[in-house]
Amino acid sequence: MNDLEEGRALRLDFRKLLKATTACPDILPVAVQNIDTGEVILIAYANQQALQAAIEKRSAIFWSTSRNELWEKGKTSGERFDLVEVRVNCEQNSLLYRVRPRRAGICHTHNSHGAPRNCYYRRLNFETGELDHLDP
Repeated sequence: MNDLEEGRALRLDFRKLLKATTACPDILPVAVQNIDTGEVILIAYANQQALQAAIEKRSAIFWSTSRNELWEKGKTSGERFDLVEVRVNCEQNSLLYRVRPRRAGICHTHNSHGAPRNCYYRRLNFETGELDHLDP
């Protein structure tokens, strides 16, 4: 079990943006939302190349800040989603991809039944400070 991905301890990476923008300064955060349910699926990053590829393929494509390359969500796992709409915030410094998953979940993690889930599958318990699994 990967404790970061499955554990109950809250271990937030507050330096992620610094690490991401140091490696690739020309990126924007991208919130990804299921167009049918309104659920926020994940947060990723895009540069100009990733945005152009996403528009051309009509698929959620990002810039991987850890691998420094284009990342088409689900290309290896099969948990892909179609890009339905791209929105831009008022200051034009972040994007919202509204997507439709081709299957149920899209995360690289899976629940106890082996089904993929969405990336926000844990909730912070205000009383204990631990993470509660919503899709164990």
